[in-house]
Order: sequence, then structure tokens, then C-alpha cells
Amino acid sequence: MRPGADEKVTTTSGGVERWYYRHVPRGYDASTPTPVVVDLHGYSEGADIHLLMSELRAYGDEQGFVTITPHGTGPVPRWDTGFGSADMAFIGVLLDEVEATLCVDTARVFVTGLSNGAFMTSAIACVYADRIAAVAPVAGVQAAEGCDASRPVPVVAFHGTADTFVAFDGGVGESVADLPNPDGSGETLGDSGLVDETAEGPSVPEMVAVWAERNGCAVEPTEREVTADVTLVSYDCFPADAQLYRIEGGGHTWPGSAFSQSIESVVGFTTMSIDANEIMWDFFVDHPLGVTSG
Repeated sequence: MRPGADEKVTTTSGGVERWYYRHVPRGYDASTPTPVVVDLHGYSEGADIHLLMSELRAYGDEQGFVTITPHGTGPVPRWDTGFGSADMAFIGVLLDEVEATLCVDTARVFVTGLSNGAFMTSAIACVYADRIAAVAPVAGVQAAEGCDASRPVPVVAFHGTADTFVAFDGGVGESVADLPNPDGSGETLGDSGLVDETAEGPSVPEMVAVWAERNGCAVEPTEREVTADVTLVSYDCFPADAQLYRIEGGGHTWPGSAFSQSIESVVGFTTMSIDANEIMWDFFVDHPLGVTSG
């Protein structure tokens, strides 16, 4: 364990070798409980690229939290978001290891992720609600059926209205057909016939509304202009708030990320008028596990 450095940690989950990056912040004190943010990569992105995308390691150094960046499975790295999946079990193993090897503030363990990682983040909130204080899905908040969270889980989501992968209005976007087949064959999902572009689903605002309802929010959402291209849609029912940062014209992106901005031809427009890291961390700080409205 080297504060300020990235360490690749190999472990075993379900008899299979798995790995994740662990970044302990500079100034880490082994006698002081430290918050943890688990940061999940998107489909085909992998942990190495996602380190560049989110840049949460550097922000964790500034704010004093541990960053854990796990790697998914398969020749095309991805997450199986099933509640009983091997990937979900791996998250439990990972949490156990981090808490056993570091001085962790177990009331301040949070999860974020991009795209397929946001799908996984949403599922983790259902399965590990007793261990995860709050979540921040980026470009992929979901409201999976069968979610039986043991407690309300605060959620802050980010999504662009021009996302061509996870459509803001529901269903899949046109760009999904260009993604690689998960079997590593070199074919695209479109070539393999694995994409149903006619499939419909709840819109992003509808999914956030489902989270608000699950969390017991009896209030109507409010809208507030944050910047010229960002609106905050918020169900304020502390401590189980549900929020959506709607990015007008935003693509399948991580707001405030220079790397995301540099691949605009692939993912679309990245707003730099807000910083997702700053916003989610402020939200996390305000929503530790065990806080009550009283």
C-alpha cells in the first residue's frame, strides 16, 4: 500500500482470478477511517481506460478518499448486472478485501460508474444497500425490476439528452450497433444481430423517478438551471434524495472529463460547465450511511 500510487490488486472470486486498481490518497493515515469510492468502467472500456476517463484518483488525492477501479470480465470487458451474477459476487469480495486491508470508513463507501458501469452501479445499489451509502451513475442510470434494496439509497445521476448509446428518451441508441461483440470475435453488436434498436424502455427521467419512489420520496421534482446547458432535476427527500443532472446536447460522456472531451467523435459532446467528480463527491459527503432525517 503506497499512498498516492496506483496498485493492481489480484484476487479470487468464485474460483476465478479477478483484479482491480487501488489508489490510496496521499496523506492516508492508517489510524483514521477513510471514505472509499468504487469506480466502474463502461462496456469495452476496461479499467485502464476508465482511469483516464473519470480521473477520480487525482480527485481522491485532493479530497482524501480511496479509489477502487475494478475490471470486468470477458475478452471485451463488461459487467454482468444480474443481481446474482459472478460480477456482483466479485463486488462483495472486493468490498471485503478493501475493508480488511485499509482503515475504511464503512459509513462512507460509495459507487459510481459509466455506461455499463452505471448499469452495474444501479444494480449494486439494490444488492448492497446495507454497505453502499450512495451512488452516482453516469450516462446509464437504471431502475431494474426486482430491486429489493434493504434501505433507501441516495442517487445522483448524469445524462446527456443527445446520448446515442443509452438514449435519454429510453431504449438503445444508434451507436450501440457499432460496439464490439462481447465474445471477442471482432464483429460488432450490429453485425451479430444482438441489437434491437426498436426496443423501448423507460426514459432517464422516468428511471430517476422510480428511484425516488423506491426511496420514499413523496415530493414532486424541482428543476433548477445550473449552467446554460445543465439542469438539475431533484427529488429532495433527505436523506434519500434522487437527483438528475440533465445535460442539453450532451453525449455518452463524463461531465468535466478532458479525456471524454478528447474523444468527442465517438461519444459526443462533453460539457465542461460542470464537473461530475465535484458534484458527486459533494453529494456523497452529504449522504453517509446511517444518516437520518431527524
